[in-house]
Amino acid sequence: MILPLIILYVVTLVYLAITERFRTFASLIGLQGWLLFAVALVRLHAINPAELAFICLETLLFKGILVPGLLFAVIRRTKINRVSRSGSTQSGSLLLSLVALAVSASVTYYIADTTIDLVFFGVAFYSLLSGLILIVMRRRIFSHMVGFLVIENGVFLFSTAIGVEMPLLINFAILLDILISVLMLGIFFTKIDGKLHADDADSLTNVKD
Repeated sequence: MILPLIILYVVTLVYLAITERFRTFASLIGLQGWLLFAVALVRLHAINPAELAFICLETLLFKGILVPGLLFAVIRRTKINRVSRSGSTQSGSLLLSLVALAVSASVTYYIADTTIDLVFFGVAFYSLLSGLILIVMRRRIFSHMVGFLVIENGVFLFSTAIGVEMPLLINFAILLDILISVLMLGIFFTKIDGKLHADDADSLTNVKD
């Protein structure tokens, strides 16, 4: 049952590389939150029930509901709709995403560690690379914020790769995830003036403390 969830998660990462609309970005981040909730429920069923409940609650409420809701609120506030005025970055992002997928599969293939779930490791590594691609290839700050959220989801998957043996590691990863996400979203709301509208990365030089 867990394999279809992982495959669907990989599909969302590929789609993030080619989509141009911010509402699609927010929807995909929400979908990833629900997928991580399902993965945690299936993958970590053997750990302490209280810890499992905390992990599932965080993934469902925070990743699946709260963060997407905040992203949609950002979209409504700034009235931004698209990543760029043209689709010139789509082909390059897709190519880099496929290369990242191949690299992740290759690195995972050469890892021989029985304590690590290699499927989770490969997908987590691909998630990290996908987040970096979003940050590098897209100019608008909203895209960078989504890229950081994707990287955090990758960190969560890394922790679940060995989570059955070390559940405390997942709790630390979740707390770090919540802290960084709240800080990022808070900075976005308080420091970036809505009048920037397009909020390109180049415009950050005009933002005053």
